[in-house]
Amino acid sequence: MSYSGRLQLEKIVTVPVTGLSTPGQAEITSLDTGNIEDILNNAGVALVNFYADWCRFSQMLQPIFEEASNIAREEFPDVTQVVFARVDCDQHSDIAQRYRISKYPTLKLFRNGMMMKREYRGQRSVTAIADFIRQQKVDPIKEIHSLEEVNIADRDRRNIIGYFDQKDSENYHTFEKVANILRDDCVFLAAFGDVSQTERFSGDNVIYKPMGETVPDMVYLGSLTNFDLTYAWAQDKCVPLVREITFENGEELTEEGIPFLILFHVKEDTESLEKFQHEVARQLISEKGSINFLHADCEKFRHPLLHIQKTPADCPVIAIDSFRHMYVYPEFRDIEIPGKLRQFVLDLHSGKLHREFHHGPDPTDSTPGQEEIGEVASNPPESSFQKLAPSETRYTLLRDRDEL
Repeated sequence: MSYSGRLQLEKIVTVPVTGLSTPGQAEITSLDTGNIEDILNNAGVALVNFYADWCRFSQMLQPIFEEASNIAREEFPDVTQVVFARVDCDQHSDIAQRYRISKYPTLKLFRNGMMMKREYRGQRSVTAIADFIRQQKVDPIKEIHSLEEVNIADRDRRNIIGYFDQKDSENYHTFEKVANILRDDCVFLAAFGDVSQTERFSGDNVIYKPMGETVPDMVYLGSLTNFDLTYAWAQDKCVPLVREITFENGEELTEEGIPFLILFHVKEDTESLEKFQHEVARQLISEKGSINFLHADCEKFRHPLLHIQKTPADCPVIAIDSFRHMYVYPEFRDIEIPGKLRQFVLDLHSGKLHREFHHGPDPTDSTPGQEEIGEVASNPPESSFQKLAPSETRYTLLRDRDEL
């Protein structure tokens, strides 16, 4: 079956669309397999609208997208600085598949040909889209004029600091490129010339200052002319293994399409978070990519807790949300038992958690002295975080997830 053949179409009245294929005065580039690489690779910032002619949300966005592109062109006249582009996903299903388009319209951001993880999910208005582009053009690197500024850096944020001889250098251009990509994840600072001299023992130098006053700095030991190596190092430092879920990033995390393993904790309870982070790194690093490791503020996410018959007073609480059901980890204190947290995740993937909620514990799992548990006829609680997924009131959704 073709890509478009799998679509779950809304029951809408299809109306003729004018302008979706003819941009008029707006400078919007139509992308296809022949030009997409060249155009995106040569664009400092590109905002690409993945759409379908028949989708009413795409139809509504089109004039807004065009007007925002006209504003951007006036403010950034260099055609390589900012590019507004679009992909007709019915005509170019291969491109839609390559970028894993699961809803229309989807607005993805690219920098020098590299797709950013965070797409545009803000208000669909000319002002909001134009403001978003302006934010993307703000320099993410703050120049420091005294090393004292490093000592007062915000240790509640992850900081990457570059010490360079010259601003106009290949090393700094690599640093700049990395900073633009990771601008939402780390604070980037840079010092030059005499200001940075004492930190440049054997040439230009980049260090990472983790969160927390007592955590030691880490030095980048690779080549600064190697973008891939520099970016991989910085990404590892800036994007933590256990991320915080908020109402602002919930849609983005949900759309990644993999289950959540969540620690609910009181915001001030950093000890439980540190234990959870340690055990995830120790037991579950091989499961990265098959499950999202997250932590959530108990007070802000009170509703999901109530959904699993818990309250903030019960925190810390660990649970899995598979987007179909929620499963509670028995006791937080047991996470330090070797392999126990890992088994909880493996039981999700094997279907054991779901099966046991329907039929009770497997006979082979009985432990001497353990109290007998009768058959469980009830279903596990339904997913709570699924409600944060892209809404049918904003998008035409293209596929559902399988049940876990």
